[in-house]
Amino acid sequence: MKTIDYHLKNHVSGIHHITAVAGDADRNYDFYTHVLGLRFIKKTVDFDDPCVYHLYFGDAVGSPGTILTFFSLGKNAKRGERGVGMVTEIGFSVPLGSLGFWQDRFNKYRIFHNHPASRFGEKYLTFLDPDGLKIELVETTGTCNMNKVWITDDVSEEVAIGGFHHITIMVTEYRPTANVLTDIFGYRLADKEANRYRYRLDGSENGSIIDILEVQSEKQGVVSRGTIHHVAFRVKNEETALQYREMIAGLGFSITSMMDRKYFHSLYFREPNSVLFEMATDNPGFMVDESFEQLGTSLQLPVELEMKREEIEALLPRLKY
Repeated sequence: MKTIDYHLKNHVSGIHHITAVAGDADRNYDFYTHVLGLRFIKKTVDFDDPCVYHLYFGDAVGSPGTILTFFSLGKNAKRGERGVGMVTEIGFSVPLGSLGFWQDRFNKYRIFHNHPASRFGEKYLTFLDPDGLKIELVETTGTCNMNKVWITDDVSEEVAIGGFHHITIMVTEYRPTANVLTDIFGYRLADKEANRYRYRLDGSENGSIIDILEVQSEKQGVVSRGTIHHVAFRVKNEETALQYREMIAGLGFSITSMMDRKYFHSLYFREPNSVLFEMATDNPGFMVDESFEQLGTSLQLPVELEMKREEIEALLPRLKY
């Protein structure tokens, strides 16, 4: 990859959100709100395919670095396949000493999970959501703003899920992806264990870690139910995003024009191993159409789709919530 000198006043500050693919929307909602205790932030649609729900979960206010979203393809959606050329794992931060609580909870709800293990000196617990999405809870200190965690009757502040800890990208050759992280986004190589390379972004509160897993024998991943569609990196505003667009295009990547996603503005490009990267702005946030108390309580549409609301609502499956 051609290198380029750049100086951005407001740089990438970690992961903004992660978008995955779910099957049944009701089951997806029940799992992430009831079992995991996340807050349901927004019920909307895929702006590019408004017959598909787009559901958002996060902390109490939908802070960047905590937002996990899902395109819900319905009960009969084909199962995807984890493999190279995609993000394969999501890691959330949880308080020290909380993995015992989560083991008991997963046993109670018959959630498939492994025994706790250790990686890079941190204890973690791997489990699968109802669609097979692979998630890890990592015991950490000082990596998320616990003042904004969402508390439920079953999940207290002492065990609640905070922001993103890391993602894992699986590739056949780590260097091209690593070059994007270091030369464009400002990450640095922090550690290595076997074929896993850990990159860290200094000064980021949530989602500051990207692991690249280099494998030779895995098949290409297939994005569908139970897999991750893309990861969005966080920038302050549209001005910064457009500076990045100029730089990324100058390095030879094909990158989209700025897209208005109502709650943030976005750019998309594929890095050399075909993983879909998004750059998303902090502004305007999730309270542009709902108050704090009302977040996630009704179907929200972008202005350009409001005139088709009745048609869209007729095509969408009816939900229990």
